[in-house]
Amino acid sequence: MSAAILVLVEHLKGTVADITFEMLGAAKKLAAARQAPVYAVLLGQGVAPLAARLGAANGVLVVENPALAQPSSEAVIGVLKQIIEQKQASLVLVGGTNVSFGLGTRLAVRTQLPFVNFCKDARAEGDAVVLACQLFGGKILSDVKLADGKGIVSVIPGAFPAEAGKSDQTPPVETLTLNVEASQVIFNQFIEPDAGDVDITKQNALVAVGRGIQTQDNVQLAEELAQILGGAVCASRPVIDQGWLPLSRQVGKSGMTVKPRLYLAFGISGAPEHWDGMQNSECIISVNTDPKAPIFDGSHFGVVGDAVELLPLLAEKIKTRKG
Repeated sequence: MSAAILVLVEHLKGTVADITFEMLGAAKKLAAARQAPVYAVLLGQGVAPLAARLGAANGVLVVENPALAQPSSEAVIGVLKQIIEQKQASLVLVGGTNVSFGLGTRLAVRTQLPFVNFCKDARAEGDAVVLACQLFGGKILSDVKLADGKGIVSVIPGAFPAEAGKSDQTPPVETLTLNVEASQVIFNQFIEPDAGDVDITKQNALVAVGRGIQTQDNVQLAEELAQILGGAVCASRPVIDQGWLPLSRQVGKSGMTVKPRLYLAFGISGAPEHWDGMQNSECIISVNTDPKAPIFDGSHFGVVGDAVELLPLLAEKIKTRKG
C-alpha cells in the first residue's frame, strides 16, 4: 500500500467548507489508483463532531487544542508536519483559499517536499502524480509531474465536484495529541458583512455588473432583472471599490467564488481576477460594448451592446414571457 494522502479540512463556525469535499473527492481518485489511504485532518477546538461529515475519507485525524480554535499558520504548519511524519504521508492537499493561503509554501519548506499551486486537475501515472495547474488566471494550463508522487498541493476552489467527496458513512476517528507551536500572531475577530445580506454563493441566477454599468443609479436596473429571475446582483471589483455594492457581492479572486446555473455579466471586461470567481457557472451570458472583451472568450453566449440599454429591455421581455 502506498503512503497516505492527507486532506486539510477547512471549516468555519461548525460548517465544513465545500473545498474540503472537493479535495476529498480528488484524493479518493488518486488513492484508488495508488492503493493509498486518505486521511482528513481536522484541526480546532470542539470540532470532533464535524468528523461525522467526512465519511469519504478512510479515517479522520482530529487534533483539538485551544491554540487551534482560530489557529495561526505557524500552528497549523507545525501540526501538519508532525502528522506527515507520523503517518508517512506522501501527498498533502490544502485549499487554495484565503483561509489556507500561504500554508503550502511554508509547509513545503519545513518538510522539504515540493509545492504545487493552482491545481485544477490530478491523475496518477504509476508512482507519479500529474497535476494540471492554471497560470495567469487560467490563460495557460501546465502539467506538473511529481515523479515519486510526493508533494504539497494547493487546490483551486471549484476545480473538483464536491459531491464526489461526500459520504453518509461514518469514518474511523483517531484523536492525536501533538505539540502546538506558540504564535506571534493573535486572532482578534472576524469582520463579516452586515447581517441580512444575500449569500451570492447560494444563488441559481446572478446578474453581475462591472464598469459598463456607468453610474450607481444604474445598479437598480440590474436589481430589477435579478428580482424577475429570482436571483441576486453581484459585481466585479471596480463596482465594489466605488461603494456601489457591499463587499459581500464581489465576485473574483479577492471576493467570492460562485457557481450559479445562470451568470449574466453586464459591462464586465473579464479580467482573470474576476474570471477565477465565476468560470464554473453552468451558463455564462455576457454583454459588453467591446467585441474583443476577454469575457466573451469563455462565455456560452455573448452580446455586443450597451449594458444600460439592454438591462431594462431584457427585464421587460422576461416579464412578458412569464406573463
